[in-house]
Amino acid sequence: MFRNKTSLFFLFFLVIVTVSNCQEGIKTTDSLAFAISQLNDGPFVFIEENQLIEKNIVNGEIITKTLKPNAFDTEFLPDPVFFNEVKKIAAFSDLHGQYDLAVELLINNNIIDENGNWDFGKGHLVIVGDVFDRGPKVNEILWLIFKLEQQAITNGGRVHFLLGNHEYMVLHGDLRYIHEDYVLSSKLLGKEYHELYNNNTVLGRWLRSKNTIVQINDNVFVHGGVSKKFLEKNDFTLKIINDIMRSSLERTKEEMKVTGFYKTYYGKKSLIWYRGYFNDDLKEEEIDEILGLMDIEHVVVGHCSNKKVVQLYHQKIFGVDSSIKKGKYGEILWIKNKHYSRRTLEGKKKEFKEKK
Repeated sequence: MFRNKTSLFFLFFLVIVTVSNCQEGIKTTDSLAFAISQLNDGPFVFIEENQLIEKNIVNGEIITKTLKPNAFDTEFLPDPVFFNEVKKIAAFSDLHGQYDLAVELLINNNIIDENGNWDFGKGHLVIVGDVFDRGPKVNEILWLIFKLEQQAITNGGRVHFLLGNHEYMVLHGDLRYIHEDYVLSSKLLGKEYHELYNNNTVLGRWLRSKNTIVQINDNVFVHGGVSKKFLEKNDFTLKIINDIMRSSLERTKEEMKVTGFYKTYYGKKSLIWYRGYFNDDLKEEEIDEILGLMDIEHVVVGHCSNKKVVQLYHQKIFGVDSSIKKGKYGEILWIKNKHYSRRTLEGKKKEFKEKK
């Protein structure tokens, strides 16, 4: 696409400066040219004056086309927060751009079919945050979830994509953990990476409709966890909490730090950053108090990496970050008729062993 040496050199200079400032990666113009020639990304669908403009990167070249106005929805209502009498629930988290592994896990556990379509009937699939950052196929996962949401609803089921700390980081412009491919993509497209998901894009508007916390039956799902400190500062009304988190996406970090807002909603005890269930050696009485304040029986969280899906405190807390981000293995929490088990990458059922 670059027909003169000046523009090509300018792109190389921009990318080399960016990469050298934030990550190890491409070192020379030769390797950069090769990386660009191998780069495939998209689609990115921009909303411009009531038009939909789709851009794909194909072997380093930007392919642009104008779509029909009704090709995608551009208005998204906030997702519901309460669901009852759900008989089948599957949950996992921290996919971090590992699209191929996530798809393998979903296929082997009969949640999607070989063609990537919904195969879970009236079941609910919960992605407990952190699709963004680290891995190379974030966009592919987002579009898969986008598609599965509609297919699930058509079949009487649901997909819940909860926002984790890395979603909030990227949407606020904190790009420390993006994969080097996305440094290239954003430079080719002439935008900062977070602008590819701003309010003038289809995926950006869709992301802003997502919840941070949801309740299904007597289970609360949230990326980090619910701390006692958070509950002391908030009336536990899920709709209000989600509305607050959703609106905070339009606020700057500096603005939020003027008051105690940032510490409450983005600090170490917040819903998206809390690690206390795993790190604070809480007594079971403290867990019971937290659950009692929420009037629920179980909390399902991501954020803290383990080798498999784990349970704590006699199955009151479940951790579903099974280190999918490493691209080698992952598991799913399986809840059927209030029975909790884990499913392996191969689709095998494993019962939990009681501890703590």
